[in-house]
Amino acid sequence: MAMLMTAALVAPAAAAEELPGWLSYQTEPSASGTVRALEQGPATKPDHDDVDTEHIFGFSMGSDIGKKGEIELEIENVGRFGRRFGSYTGVGVLSQFKFTLTDNFRVAPGVSFASTQISGVPGMIDNRRNAIAGASMEFRYKVLDRDEMPFGLTLHAAPGWNRVDELTGFDAQIYGTEFAALMDKELIHGKLFAAFNLWYSGGASRDLANAWSHDSEFAVQGALSYKLNPTLILGVEARYVRAYEGLGLDRFSGDAVYVGPTFSAHLTEKIGLSGTWSTQVAGQACNDPRHLDLDDFERHQAMLRFNYLF
Repeated sequence: MAMLMTAALVAPAAAAEELPGWLSYQTEPSASGTVRALEQGPATKPDHDDVDTEHIFGFSMGSDIGKKGEIELEIENVGRFGRRFGSYTGVGVLSQFKFTLTDNFRVAPGVSFASTQISGVPGMIDNRRNAIAGASMEFRYKVLDRDEMPFGLTLHAAPGWNRVDELTGFDAQIYGTEFAALMDKELIHGKLFAAFNLWYSGGASRDLANAWSHDSEFAVQGALSYKLNPTLILGVEARYVRAYEGLGLDRFSGDAVYVGPTFSAHLTEKIGLSGTWSTQVAGQACNDPRHLDLDDFERHQAMLRFNYLF
């Protein structure tokens, strides 16, 4: 009888230990068990916010890369408008197919198209041209999952080749790459999201006279986005960009600060649209005392992105 009574007393405690942490305090195995469960609190994390953060921040990007096996078509249109004098418009269109090979790794081959309209800009030759520009291959590896860690972190690399200088519209041979650390965090569950990016890009270009030049850029970007409803997310983004001569950020050329609103919308379950309009609000070229750097950068930069998930 003593052994049976002992087993009867121990069994509820053992059963309680096997329950999930969020249920353990609802049973009454012992006073100490109840206190321990209350001190520990819920052991399970909230449900996934069901938001893909990659494209909700404008030019800045979140750490999400999609689920294993997903195939996605993306068409990204980037417009650059305005110099100090004259008329300047440059549009680059990058079309990519994204293949998520694992939950942590994705590749995306792409081709680009360039359109340049230049008239009366000092230091630039007037030109109007539309052309297929080049090709690239993007790689992304998710290091930290934001649903399991304090924040998300994805590493980005994208080598590419261009046959057209997207700045001037003239023929050139350009070999370059970009690297980035993409971080994001959910501040309010399912509602408010933040992103922080570090970007480096560099390239070597050869013009028609076989003269080589090298340049690079470094950017720090941050954004906040708020989910208004299941189909619409609005936000704001700020970017600080520095231009250099040389591949290794060698000789400082100028800097610019861009600020602008962002949006991301789900048109259907498989179709998404996102974008931003950024305006240069501060900056200066190295050899120009005037406000803003309109030698290395444009007055306005805009982006409109279309995504289709197969």
